[in-house]
Amino acid sequence: MKILRISLFLCFSMSVVAQKPTPENLKMKIEEQLKNVEGVFAVAFKDLQTGKTLFINEKENFHAASTMKTPVMIEVFKQAKAGKFKLSDSIVVKNEFKSIVDGSPFGLDISDDTADGMYKKIGQKMTIYDLTYQMIIVSSNLATNILIDLVGAKNANATMRSWGAKDIQVLRGVEDQKAFDKGLNNATTAFDLMLIFEKIAQQKAIDKKSSKAMTQILFDQKFNEIIPAKLPKTVKVAHKTGSITGVQHDSGIVFLPDGRKYVLVLLSKKLKNVEAGVQALSEVSALIYGLL
Repeated sequence: MKILRISLFLCFSMSVVAQKPTPENLKMKIEEQLKNVEGVFAVAFKDLQTGKTLFINEKENFHAASTMKTPVMIEVFKQAKAGKFKLSDSIVVKNEFKSIVDGSPFGLDISDDTADGMYKKIGQKMTIYDLTYQMIIVSSNLATNILIDLVGAKNANATMRSWGAKDIQVLRGVEDQKAFDKGLNNATTAFDLMLIFEKIAQQKAIDKKSSKAMTQILFDQKFNEIIPAKLPKTVKVAHKTGSITGVQHDSGIVFLPDGRKYVLVLLSKKLKNVEAGVQALSEVSALIYGLL
């Protein structure tokens, strides 16, 4: 009986060990997780302690959706650092913007914006910092377009190029229908978003003070269905999501309680079942955390 108990214990222990992914089979497990969902996925992971990476379709182009708001935030902080304005300066909230196609005016539809409270502030003043905060934590499209008018999409794009992000495209604000019809869309790759968040995590995004301030904003993200969803509450995630029809993204920095941190970018497109896509991506996040 004693031998049997020992044998059962050994079998149980071996099964528990087998359940934890190893660096060798982690990519395979992730691919198995994603192949059960109809869609196209990309993964970019970097352990900031060891430098180890994991990539799946990392150079595939995706519609950026609201992940483009992170480069806009960076450009805001960059221009503030350069003295073009102060983050405490105020701007009148407006809902009239110009198409990049022909300069014709357009406005945003409150029903298409997750931050509908912003529309109550039209005609009032908000600080540049508060607009940036709303753009990130609740993904306000209205705040985004106001800030793009302030700093310029071309400037945000140029900053990304100077950081080595060669494929990300910050072309325009949100809901520019004429631009959309011509295929002029903001785009990204998992690899480029990884580079951007690595800069922030290493406190090399503009400077240490700016990096810390942007991280604090990212910590307050209100949409937490993907990267943080299946992680312990003791783990903190500074991240920015993005979603449009058939698209669900999450990108950011994961801070472990022991001080370690890593960058994770999860992108998707052509999703037939959005809930299944979100669930699969959150499972991928859990798999990666389980290795560390």
